Amino acid sequence: MVRDEVSRITRLVVVSGCSGGGKSTLLAELEQRGSGIVEEPGRRVIARERMNKGRALPWVDLVAFARKALDMARRDRSWALRASGLVFFDRGLVDAAAALEHATGEAALQRVADERYNRRVFLVPPWREIFENDADRRHGYDEAVEEIERLKDAYDKLGYETLTVPRLPVTDRADFIRARLLAN
Repeated sequence: MVRDEVSRITRLVVVSGCSGGGKSTLLAELEQRGSGIVEEPGRRVIARERMNKGRALPWVDLVAFARKALDMARRDRSWALRASGLVFFDRGLVDAAAALEHATGEAALQRVADERYNRRVFLVPPWREIFENDADRRHGYDEAVEEIERLKDAYDKLGYETLTVPRLPVTDRADFIRARLLAN
């Protein structure tokens, strides 16, 4: 990989983890500090499917949902490679591929192995005190715990270094991430 490509990739930072752990709030804080952000593909797929009365919803057709999230995450990454400065992703290609692999058993992770992000991936763990269901997040806390274990395994298999974001106020969580990136 050429040096320019490596520097472009190190700017792409994934914040992954379970639903309901505070990822979106954390990314909003990072955006306030001047970084670019990419909203979670799954939430955007759900919004589009609802608007178009589609069926690619995780509680209706998980496979179709995961495929759409994977396509969207791939487009997000392509856009971010052309952007400048740090870009934080609320999930990414690996998350979507892990969901697809979980739903189908197909080797989806291998298909995204060469589409890299920063080697450090920040995992937001389940946090029972802030976990909430809503119209788009219908699974429970126990499923969120299972999800983060699958995601950690997926990122580990692909050679990423996963760092768990501590359960702290959002400003301290953002400081934690930025400090770890500077140590990169």
